[in-house]
Amino acid sequence: MQLAATRIITDDVDGLVAFYEAVTGITAERLHPMFAELRTVSGTLAIASTATVPLIGDDAAEARANRGVTLDFLVDDFDETYSALQDVIEVFVNEPTVMPWGNRSLLARDPDGNLINFFTPVSESARTRFAVAAHD
Repeated sequence: MQLAATRIITDDVDGLVAFYEAVTGITAERLHPMFAELRTVSGTLAIASTATVPLIGDDAAEARANRGVTLDFLVDDFDETYSALQDVIEVFVNEPTVMPWGNRSLLARDPDGNLINFFTPVSESARTRFAVAAHD
């Protein structure tokens, strides 16, 4: 089994797609006006309209209600990413921080309030976990 995608349900597909295209540099594939995917090597971020909720079950999902899931984006150059995000992200949750598990991390919120983590492994064990070479 493999995790194929993470899906965000939103009232504003176009706005959220534009946001994630801006922060990731990935062009979304619009499969339908109510659905888009941003594909990476390790997984896909799907964005779907609240109009799709009845297709999966009445009241099965609710836009802007997430308070327990974080989207993690591994970035090559943390400082460059942090600088670029200043023009795109309105709400930063913290300042760049080195986490106890060895990642330099920055938490922010997307326009729907979903938590996003941009990180680069900095400790030897974290770099090994993500097979990332040390940057000097």
